[in-house]
Amino acid sequence: MNTNGPPPINVTNQKEVLLKVRNLKKHFPIKRGVFRRQVGSVYAVDGITFDIYQGETLGLVGESGCGKSTAGRTILQLFEPTDGEVYWKDQSLTEVSKGDLRKMRRHMQMIFQDPYASLNPRMTVGNIISEPLRIQNIGSSASRKERVQELLSLVGLSPYFVKRYPHEFSGGQRQRIGIARALSTNPSFIIADEPISALDVSIQAQVVNLLEDLKEDMGLTYLFIAHDLSMVRYISDRVAVMYLGHIVEMGERDAVYDEPLHPYTQALLSSIPVPDVDHESKRKRIILEGDVPNPASPPPGCPFHTRCVHVTDICRVEIPEFRNLGSEDTPHMVACHHADMFVES
Repeated sequence: MNTNGPPPINVTNQKEVLLKVRNLKKHFPIKRGVFRRQVGSVYAVDGITFDIYQGETLGLVGESGCGKSTAGRTILQLFEPTDGEVYWKDQSLTEVSKGDLRKMRRHMQMIFQDPYASLNPRMTVGNIISEPLRIQNIGSSASRKERVQELLSLVGLSPYFVKRYPHEFSGGQRQRIGIARALSTNPSFIIADEPISALDVSIQAQVVNLLEDLKEDMGLTYLFIAHDLSMVRYISDRVAVMYLGHIVEMGERDAVYDEPLHPYTQALLSSIPVPDVDHESKRKRIILEGDVPNPASPPPGCPFHTRCVHVTDICRVEIPEFRNLGSEDTPHMVACHHADMFVES
């Protein structure tokens, strides 16, 4: 295992670690020419380390293109990692055989971002939801039909919809079908990859409340990937902030939102509208200059230094350590050379 990544997060309380990610990397090759020779790589995920605890919701936020969705798919081995390790209850997902990995996938499922593209238009709703059961060889044909009807009711849809096709449903209903499919094998861990970004605002709250209810009723653990910072604060227990393939800040939800320690997190949070007019008028809006660097040619040193107002010489040459500026019981991790200046005494 590569040990050059940031250290594991140490927590002294007795939380059960469900999933461990260690120095995970996913680089996509860039090939050109007649012979398709590799001339470079896109560093989509470039060394992330964190734990996910049983029963929690970890929110993963960041701008579009920062590597959030790639990280989620690489964790579930839908993309083969370039480097690093993923452990499911101390069993390495990167080292098990494909057959064993398939069996383990019944415990780990994914809700995809686009409900219009993630459902097979040629399959009925009943077949879509029961497909994981068939693949995992769970139950008989009769019990699968009963399970499908049970799941449809669970996500707020009529059991009589089993013979309908995806095009007959709205976006919100399709996403509920996707949730039912993810729940079919009774998993304990679900990665929700921007599950509300393609939905109308009026439907988003319904889907998020459904996910919250399911978590409570079924004891689920979520990795909730999104760029809607307000929604992430509502649903998450802890939050990780991602920028250009790196996690730059991670901690308890309220700590990250109320006392952000990384300049990028501060800029993101300053963009959230506040309903209090007086408070909004006094709040300082942080405008980031420039664009996100090309992930095929990331800058040396701190990945954020090209847009940071606090940049110094060390930022341009040295990657900051992912260090804890919180307590041992409630770590507040940050990758910034100058994060100490933001810690309130």
